[in-house]
Amino acid sequence: MSTPRFLKRAGVAVAALVATTGALVLPATTSSAQPSTSDASFVVSEAQFNQIFPGRNSFYTYSGLTAALDAYPGFANTGDDTVKRQEAAAFLANVNHETGGLVHIVEQNQANYPHYCDAGQPYGCPAGQAAYYGRGPIQLSWNFNYKAAGDDLGIDLLGNPYLVEQDAAVAWKTGLWYWNTQNGPGTMTPHDAMVNGRGFGETIRSINGSIECNGGNPAQVQSRIDKYTQITGILGVPAGDNLSC
Repeated sequence: MSTPRFLKRAGVAVAALVATTGALVLPATTSSAQPSTSDASFVVSEAQFNQIFPGRNSFYTYSGLTAALDAYPGFANTGDDTVKRQEAAAFLANVNHETGGLVHIVEQNQANYPHYCDAGQPYGCPAGQAAYYGRGPIQLSWNFNYKAAGDDLGIDLLGNPYLVEQDAAVAWKTGLWYWNTQNGPGTMTPHDAMVNGRGFGETIRSINGSIECNGGNPAQVQSRIDKYTQITGILGVPAGDNLSC
């Protein structure tokens, strides 16, 4: 029987990669040296952030986002100014979609909570069977994803996944972890898609794959595109090519 490899969602669509062996496997990870960044250099101002998310949950602070930037200094800081702003817009458009406009901090369907623990992993589920539900701006879920993100960030998220819903900077860091290091059901990280000119559509593929792309759910794809074009307008850059997947 096939088993989902990567599931994450705030009660919306679920991205799934299937391992025919029945074993859960982490998504591919990529890394590369990138230039450094700082809070002051982020291409989205606080005023623009508030304009993009007028109804956001107060948990998702601008200061939390800027505090998370040092974890992945290449994010929105690679290439020319247009590429930097397009990448920031692409990330924010996708997290907008994942969280209902930065409203949801945790997955809304609590019936799913016990499902996100692969007890067969050698490290098990130390925080409990139902502790690894979706949280944060890209709705991190499953014990193996909490471990991978925590290992990369130097935070014990396997032992204390609740940090993602308690600390805004940690929540943003998990979103940036996925964006910058995980291919998901796609063929590249969303970061690589934007900095290498593959376009916004490829970021959707890396987050939700065929559940939305290739005709899977064109309305959801269009919703992401609409927000992306709105944000690029606010940031004063063209949206670029290849918006759909």
